[in-house]
Amino acid sequence: MREQAEQNKTAWEYRAYEMRNSGETMQEKAKEILDDPKSRLRYHQKYFEHVAGKRVANVCGSDGRRTVPFAVLGAEATLFDISEPQLKYAMELAEAVGVKLECVLGDFIETNIIKYGDMFDFVYMEGGILHYFSDLDAFTKTLYAITKPGGRMILCDAHPYRKLLFPELTDGDYFDSSLHNANAPLRSVAPEEEQDAFPKILARYYTISEIINSVINAGFTLKEFIEHPHYQEPKRPMEFTIIADK
Repeated sequence: MREQAEQNKTAWEYRAYEMRNSGETMQEKAKEILDDPKSRLRYHQKYFEHVAGKRVANVCGSDGRRTVPFAVLGAEATLFDISEPQLKYAMELAEAVGVKLECVLGDFIETNIIKYGDMFDFVYMEGGILHYFSDLDAFTKTLYAITKPGGRMILCDAHPYRKLLFPELTDGDYFDSSLHNANAPLRSVAPEEEQDAFPKILARYYTISEIINSVINAGFTLKEFIEHPHYQEPKRPMEFTIIADK
């Protein structure tokens, strides 16, 4: 786990602040959030109708593009991430929007449970993060530990169907359980001639049963499992969402 965390931290920090500041300006991004904070939460908006005054954790939330909207909606928002430049950007985005944001730097599995145990009404993840953790059970147990009794965990991740759709990930083996070197997400933002310089991430791709069983075994009560179609090819899945309560 330590090797994987260190490699992924290096990949997520390489030119991260620079890449986040390319394209739209901070002021433009802040205006988009202020104009319609709920839209930043995509198809999970309905789960956050009454988030004001609640404590929300955005785990592996990178640049805060999902975390800051929670603060705009009146929540006490906390962002957990391993990348220092990403958290720097998130803090600046929160300042531009005019809200407070707590940022916790480090490997999420090593979260201080004495400080954050049973704290959050909502624990939210999206964008595809599970492959950054080689011990899925340790990850979901940490999620459970920081969730308040009666609180809710919302996990949106890439659908494991991608293991078949993109055979280069695991050589087409849906049940493969080994670690693989893969491209870092920010690589695609850089000019093509610079992309090969980006460090690789170390990824473990899970099956759908591994994910669901890990959530259940951590102690959560599974409430919903939703599969989301690909926005360009609606006949195949792109993501899934798990809703589970403590």
